[in-house]
Amino acid sequence: MIPASNLLTFAIAAFLLIAVPGPSVLFVIGRALALGRKGGLLSVLGNALGELLQIAAVALGVGVVLAQSIVLFTVVKFAGAAYLIYLGIQAIRHRGRGPAAADPSRSASTVRMLREGFIVGVTNPKSIVFFVAVLPQFVDYEAGAIPLQLGTLGALFLAIALVSDSAWALAAGTARHWFASSPRRIAALSTTGGVMMIGLGGTLALVGNAPELQQGK
Repeated sequence: MIPASNLLTFAIAAFLLIAVPGPSVLFVIGRALALGRKGGLLSVLGNALGELLQIAAVALGVGVVLAQSIVLFTVVKFAGAAYLIYLGIQAIRHRGRGPAAADPSRSASTVRMLREGFIVGVTNPKSIVFFVAVLPQFVDYEAGAIPLQLGTLGALFLAIALVSDSAWALAAGTARHWFASSPRRIAALSTTGGVMMIGLGGTLALVGNAPELQQGK
């Protein structure tokens, strides 16, 4: 098993990394602004489920292959970026549609919002690189059971991320609820959330490269 000191060090490092707003936080805030607290929290859960699949892939050795393959990594990177841009465009298109405009999450099913968050999580290139590059550094190779250790570290990371991202979702969703009395302001918030997701998708498409690929490996 993983030494307690390794777990503590990793937990601190993960907390510091998660505390700094990055792609996942921007995605969650954008979704909460566009869909409200329910949409934000379901996006957090779906995103975590997608990253859980990434962690399983890393534990089984598939993640390393993906991160080191220019073709596969590029396909995943652009698929994730394109989907984020699509979600952003949808948020802008539906910003003032119908009587449920003040809370569009009512017209979107729970399964759909979970699915959308899952797709973003599983295709996030930056989290793939993080899990491949960072998790193995905290493994005790002499203790064996490497996949189990990697899975444990990944689960710890996700637990911290769930708490942090949920706090961001609640804060952004509350801000949206605060402006719900004005359809015009709600439309502006939905547009802001959509623009954030489009911008995040464009950023990931341009700079979401694995360190191994940047070094020509």
